[in-house]
Amino acid sequence: NEKLETLDQFLRTLNFQFTKGPIIKPHLFNRILRKFSEKPEAHMISQMILRSQAQAEYSPANIGHFGLALRSYAHFTSPIRRYADLLVHRFLIQSLNFDGCGSKSYDEDLTDISRHISMTERRGGKAERDTFDRFTALFHVNHINKEFSGRVNGVSKAGLFVTLMETGADGLVPMRTLPNDYYDLDPILHTLTGSTNGLVFRLGQELRVQLNEAIPIKGNLILSVVDYESSHKTAVPVSKSKRYTNKGKRRSGSSNRLRK
Repeated sequence: NEKLETLDQFLRTLNFQFTKGPIIKPHLFNRILRKFSEKPEAHMISQMILRSQAQAEYSPANIGHFGLALRSYAHFTSPIRRYADLLVHRFLIQSLNFDGCGSKSYDEDLTDISRHISMTERRGGKAERDTFDRFTALFHVNHINKEFSGRVNGVSKAGLFVTLMETGADGLVPMRTLPNDYYDLDPILHTLTGSTNGLVFRLGQELRVQLNEAIPIKGNLILSVVDYESSHKTAVPVSKSKRYTNKGKRRSGSSNRLRK
């Protein structure tokens, strides 16, 4: 699992041995969370563990529930909210003969149905997030130039993705707004490091940002960092990922190098 491998490499930089056996069990992640619960890296590690988990999907196979450590598990709601619930209710009624038609059988191809409703649920989830982002951006139109406390929820060659603590909205701090420098993007450590200015931005870091632009039609918020105090370089471990120039040519080194 590539996500677990990334988590393993990250935890090694914090001197934590992520022991991976043939079967990964939930208590392992709980142990990691407990170990770092009182440390500055706690929020970042929590985010990394969430991102390492496989996306849930519907299946006729009883594969249990990983997070709840249950060998047998079926999820449905009452009253019925989605087609998956309808299927479970239907088979419960059939199995328990609640309708007096015990011989009745449903011949649906549950594999195809499961695949289809998994797809439509993800599509619905994306539509929900897009709608939320658009209305959130619309709300923030009246807050241009206002300062917010935020937390870095992602780093990329585009810049920093920041969640505003006051409203829960997500915005982007574009690379072009950061102080002029070469920035090393490390996908293992989830850091963006200025090679000469001593600035380090990392997943989970708290920042003070200003809202520069809100674009409701796209659901975008454009931010800029107004306080770099928390970003001055500290002891940051180095991973073994590759480094690239801003033109995409690979260079020797430890990370993806980007020119602001």
